[in-house]
Amino acid sequence: MNRIRLLGQWLDDRLALGRLYEHTIGHRIPASSASWWYVFGSATLVCLIIQLVTGVCLALVYVPSPDDAYASLEYLDYEQPFGWYLRGLHYWGSNFMVALVTIHMVQIFLFGAYKYPRELTWMVGCALFLATIGMAFTGQTMRFDQDAYWGVEIIVSILGRLPGVGEYATHLLQGGPIVGAETLSRFFALHVFVIPGALIGLLVIHIRLVLVLGISEYPVAGKHVEPGAYRDDYEGVVEKTGIRLMPEGGGKDLVFGALVLLAIVLCAALIGPKIPNGPADPTLIQTVPRPDFYFLSLFAAFALMPPYLETVVIVYVMPLAIVLLFAVPFISRGPERHPSRRPGAVIAVTVVLLSLFTLAWEGVQSPWSPDMDAWSGVPVQPRFVRGRSPLAHAGATILQAKQCRNCHALDGAGGKRGPDLAGVATRLTEDQLIRQVLQGGGNMPAYGKHLAPHEVTALVAFLGTLHPENQPPARSAASSSSSPTGFPEPR
Repeated sequence: MNRIRLLGQWLDDRLALGRLYEHTIGHRIPASSASWWYVFGSATLVCLIIQLVTGVCLALVYVPSPDDAYASLEYLDYEQPFGWYLRGLHYWGSNFMVALVTIHMVQIFLFGAYKYPRELTWMVGCALFLATIGMAFTGQTMRFDQDAYWGVEIIVSILGRLPGVGEYATHLLQGGPIVGAETLSRFFALHVFVIPGALIGLLVIHIRLVLVLGISEYPVAGKHVEPGAYRDDYEGVVEKTGIRLMPEGGGKDLVFGALVLLAIVLCAALIGPKIPNGPADPTLIQTVPRPDFYFLSLFAAFALMPPYLETVVIVYVMPLAIVLLFAVPFISRGPERHPSRRPGAVIAVTVVLLSLFTLAWEGVQSPWSPDMDAWSGVPVQPRFVRGRSPLAHAGATILQAKQCRNCHALDGAGGKRGPDLAGVATRLTEDQLIRQVLQGGGNMPAYGKHLAPHEVTALVAFLGTLHPENQPPARSAASSSSSPTGFPEPR
């Protein structure tokens, strides 16, 4: 024992372990802070550790390319020993982490723990919350199944509506004109390097602020927060009734963290990981994707709201909501902290949570497919259908119904990922148009398996009319006036 004590003293003299303990987990906190209401932050940290460990293990097998991503998940699920269980731990760890960080923020808001002098602690916590959401979304994308592919398309659709920077933001996120190999590579970099690095950096700042400013005491009805006297009052409470964070004050945190760990282990073993929803296929526009639970509310909200509100919500409401979240300490500056004396805060939390749960339920039950109309919400301009044949009119309808304008514009109105179709008939002959639709080419996927022959005929008939009045459509040397579509001239 003497040798062990001497070794400990030798290490302490060189590493200052005793002083490190006193200034970190050994620092004194109010006895009232050792409450079951204060365990959600430490439980979130447990989930983060699980995510980092399982994520490193998964990265040893996962291949971040469109051709191999889905196959690597199947390998993990069906061939790699306990690969399915590793994926399950990572999946359920993500779910629990998002849920716990949300509960932690709600608890902080209801207890008024964001008030003086902890405004910056709240703001860093908001940044941690957004980083956690970003981590969850990029993790969903790693599956690169139908859910992941259309989830990225929806995010791109949202970014595309940002005034002035929409086009640049979509290209920056996608790494090119379409969702493809560059997109998955960028999301992989975000998920494995950028966001975890940001999370760890923000977490260090958050813990530092907690150590410097202390853990807020349990709120008492009628006890006000007075900036001029709060620090002296807090130090007085810690001096009289304070306990060390560890071991006296952290017992409940350890118990709850162990229960969360047990719940994740059991969910991974009994329920398993999220099963991928088929390989990503951009031609399957009638698929029925579903995001992971933390995005179901947003999914349902955009499906339910009228189309004319979408741009307003994306461009103005969502950024304003994020700004208001960060600004809470500067908006709610009253001296009361106890929820019973702050009915407005309780009502606000109740309304928000009920709305989120209701929308999430609608997102689970609904039969909706994603309505990718960030670009194609604009109808075909009248001049492109005026005087056309019934067959060409049917082709214009197919162009909209199949959401071709997510990628293609008509005279500047529409997507920017593919070429503008306003003059496509001067660039491609009828045969070339048919081949492009059926077989794809360049960045365009093949739609031969997803369009009936009569739909291809009608679509090509409409595309063949898209040329200036003073310029004839392109013709191959072997073409004649007896072509099946006839390429009716615009009048």
